[in-house]
Amino acid sequence: MSSANSIITKLTKNNSLFRKIYHKASYDLRLVRYKIRKAGKGIDDKKVVFSAFAGRKYADSPRAIYEYMLGSDDYKDFKFVWVFTQPENYSFLKNNRNTTIVKQASKECELAFATAKYWVTNNRTSQHRYPTKGQVFIQTWHGTPLKRLRFDIEKPQDFNHTRDEFAKMFIGDAKKFTYFLSPSAFASEKFISAFGLKELGKEDIIVEEGYPRNDFLVNYTQDDVNRIKTELGLPDDKKVILYAPTWRDDQFKFGEGYQYKPAVDFDRLQREIGDDYVILYRAHYYISNSFDFEKYGGFVLDVSSLDDINDLYVVADMLITDYSSVFFDYALLKRPMLFYMYDFEQYKNELRGFYIDISELPGPIIKTEDELINKIKSTPDDFEYDEKYKRFNDKFNYLDDGHASERVAKKLIK
Repeated sequence: MSSANSIITKLTKNNSLFRKIYHKASYDLRLVRYKIRKAGKGIDDKKVVFSAFAGRKYADSPRAIYEYMLGSDDYKDFKFVWVFTQPENYSFLKNNRNTTIVKQASKECELAFATAKYWVTNNRTSQHRYPTKGQVFIQTWHGTPLKRLRFDIEKPQDFNHTRDEFAKMFIGDAKKFTYFLSPSAFASEKFISAFGLKELGKEDIIVEEGYPRNDFLVNYTQDDVNRIKTELGLPDDKKVILYAPTWRDDQFKFGEGYQYKPAVDFDRLQREIGDDYVILYRAHYYISNSFDFEKYGGFVLDVSSLDDINDLYVVADMLITDYSSVFFDYALLKRPMLFYMYDFEQYKNELRGFYIDISELPGPIIKTEDELINKIKSTPDDFEYDEKYKRFNDKFNYLDDGHASERVAKKLIK
């Protein structure tokens, strides 16, 4: 980090007045530049701009919608633009029909947003970008929520904004949305509350058609599994555990981002289960620190940088998570899940809180490492897709039938 950035970071952290002035000046500068760049530019009715996880990945529902459109003659004349923070990693997309890739925050990126009829993203877009009349912003979001979101968080921990700034930013986001995808009636209710849609008179923007990203979990083949295992170098004679914990709101380091230290003793796990299992470790994309598992000799693989978590779901024999929404999607596979909630009381009472009673979760709640190891060992013999698990899917995943991408595209992208 440069000395100037270091000073700004320090002032932003310690001086609320400076933080407010700095954020306002930065926003105004970007807004003016955006207006200049879009001045006189028309809207292309057959252009779609895609972004997933703020340009970090080629994944999730934006990818699923894009790939459906790419394979459909209904959209053969459409132009597609993908936005990435590191576009050099995605040059292979240029081989696809009518597809362009641009760098996040570049002039080309701004022009893409300014001229595309459709915006498809699963997260926030920069505050200064706003759809004008005739543009359609499709917010796909990135998961059914277990933990509380946005306005529903009773004790928000935002280290870059005050509570008022926090609220203003979220209202500004919601005003932009033309449509908001939802996988269930449960999720719709939570999104309306969390994003303040009722207060804005925008409850009707919710589109309940299932999650396009989950089409793959219904339609994948054994060839897909074999290909992914080969790409990851997974052995055929061992079971695969996907360990995917989420981030903690209070583990933030200024100038770097959210930090996370795995809450398991991998040395002990290797001794206890290393003969039978391989662990795929998947950190949340907010986590900025890296992990070194080289000493485990293939027992633990860091797959945090892999773009699409769907690839990990279909090769995993078991999921271990805590409060991440990944289990909603993994449940479609009807495979065993363990919920390692070692800091449950703190997370529930001091950080986020939950939308559902954890007794509904389709797997055991575990709070100690001893119990975790015992459950891993016993699960292959004990697991069954029981009535509780079925009720969970019937409540949260009933729309995910493998055709959500098609329904969403046909309904929203004319």
